[in-house]
Amino acid sequence: MSTLPTEYERTEIGEIQIAPEVIEIIAGLATVEVKGVAGMSGGFAGGIVELLGRKNLSKGVKVEVGQREAAVDVSVIIEYGNRLPEVAAEIQRNVKRSIETMTGLTVVEVNVHIHDVQFRNAEKLDETDAYLRVK
Repeated sequence: MSTLPTEYERTEIGEIQIAPEVIEIIAGLATVEVKGVAGMSGGFAGGIVELLGRKNLSKGVKVEVGQREAAVDVSVIIEYGNRLPEVAAEIQRNVKRSIETMTGLTVVEVNVHIHDVQFRNAEKLDETDAYLRVK
């Protein structure tokens, strides 16, 4: 869905349009900024893009954009040990604030879908254990 220019987005010299892909990127970056987010869950297509060597900044994000409003769905992987409702609520706040500040659109909803919990890998656990034994 593309955004339609509104009265607010018309200037003396032309129209201003924001592509939905731009809003997806803003939402994705705002999501990974939140403490406790291990990454985005983009499914099969997102994995193919990354295998091809391109960073998909909108991975795990779906956006519906109207003339003045936007609705966002983000799919995330949370780091083990974090309180899921707290991380999800912070994602909602950060995504809403970022999109509204940067685009002027009103965000009517931010739905957070937690697809997985990421555990620290064995190497990191071994390093942590070694560090604790030395102390």
